[in-house]
Amino acid sequence: MELIWMIIILMVGGLLAWFTARHNELLSRVISLAAVFIGFLLTLYIWITKASNLDFTATEWLTEVSMQWIPRFGISFHLAMDGLSLVLVMLTMFLGLISVAVSWKEIQHRTGFFHFNILWVLAGITGVFLAMDLFLFYFFWEVMLIPMYFIIGIWGHENRTRAAYKFFIFTQAGGLLMFIAILALYILNGDMTGSYTFDYLKFSDTFLYSTQAKWIMAGFLAAFLVKLPAVPLHNWLPDAHTQAPTAGSVILAGLLLKTGAYGLYRFVIPAFPSASEAFAPAAMIIGVVGILYGAKLAFAQTDLKRMIAYTSVSHMGFLLLAVFSFNELALKGGIMQMLTHGISTGALFVIAGIIQERLHTRDIREMGGFWETAPWMGGITMVFILASLGLPGMGNFIAEFLILLGTFENYTVYAIIAALALIASAIYGLYLMQRVFHGPKPENLYLKDFTSRELAIGFTMVVIIIWMGLYPRTFLNTTEQSVKNIHYRIEKAEMQPPDNQKQYSFQLDDILYESSEITLPDK
Repeated sequence: MELIWMIIILMVGGLLAWFTARHNELLSRVISLAAVFIGFLLTLYIWITKASNLDFTATEWLTEVSMQWIPRFGISFHLAMDGLSLVLVMLTMFLGLISVAVSWKEIQHRTGFFHFNILWVLAGITGVFLAMDLFLFYFFWEVMLIPMYFIIGIWGHENRTRAAYKFFIFTQAGGLLMFIAILALYILNGDMTGSYTFDYLKFSDTFLYSTQAKWIMAGFLAAFLVKLPAVPLHNWLPDAHTQAPTAGSVILAGLLLKTGAYGLYRFVIPAFPSASEAFAPAAMIIGVVGILYGAKLAFAQTDLKRMIAYTSVSHMGFLLLAVFSFNELALKGGIMQMLTHGISTGALFVIAGIIQERLHTRDIREMGGFWETAPWMGGITMVFILASLGLPGMGNFIAEFLILLGTFENYTVYAIIAALALIASAIYGLYLMQRVFHGPKPENLYLKDFTSRELAIGFTMVVIIIWMGLYPRTFLNTTEQSVKNIHYRIEKAEMQPPDNQKQYSFQLDDILYESSEITLPDK
């Protein structure tokens, strides 16, 4: 029941935080922090007690719960956690703690409703990482959308309304296309088996013709590539990141983008291996274009948060290379990329939010020389910029190295281009550091250094990103079997006969089955 309690505690905590804020805003903040911390402890308990056993298979989870929800339509409340979902839920709870902590002083109006939305978007993200019933998966996909819309639209900055609308329209359109694909799978599987269900494990073995698989996969890709985001479906991201409050930017960059990557790992590759292989060359081009295009636009920005937002477009391009290279090393690197990007970019958005709160501007051209008055802030910023550009010893280096090494085996040219593109990340990262913390200091502009609360947040994230770089085995071992299961399905699909032979053997099995029911006279 740990999985159910994770979601219930977040949702109930959000409601309590909303109602108690009318009488005591401090109590509302404490309730929010406590709810996320309990979820963090539950996830840590599962990791310590169950994740040490790496001998589980695709149908044997670390922990699982399944019960009927709407049996008439084959809908169940089915949650399950393997190594992949474990590390992503842990990331969700950790960044949830960071989001509540950085909002302690920043959010001063409608505090209760803000924390309600924070906790409910975390509950939706957790549900996405755990749901094994596709109707339930879509339900949580929508749950995480609406609170984020309110977070941007109510507590955002000057152009928050436009950014919130754009975020909602892009993600809702992709989500509806995914729901159509889910319904198509539901009908095809029901017609074939006579049992209508939304259970993903039963869907994954549904017989599909090549054309059917490609169209249904396209519906899932529409949702996941928008959320990733992949070029040219990334237009919502810079506005949403820029206009969101600090906690909203951390959750957007650190968690919501990862739901798109998780969908590729969990649903697209295992359920549509042949169609994925056909789409792989296009995915590689999209990934490389995203890496280069995001880096170019990041360097061109003068808005601090917008610059960090475009770095996410660049770094998420590596995830497309990881997924569609069909290589175990690259798949492992992609998971590390999700984790390390969540920490490093989340930390940069925390720092950008603190700077904006103090200076009331995000314009890089108005900044400079802040190392003199804010050395702790400058030092921690330097760590995460170096991590973002892939310095050895940081978690991002491990992730990108594994991705490039795995991609090189099957897609050599794309791996070389992506490796050369890392030079661009060094250019915009070091430019940002030089422009904000070095150089001439503007007159009448003073940046106060970290408070003890902010220093604790920054130092904790520094320890984690270095831990990922120096001892990545903690995460690679936990997710190893999940990656093997995904890779096994890819190899299994490659051993299948062509579609026309599948169709023939399928019809032959039917004939043999029907003929076995014929009863001949004794003579």
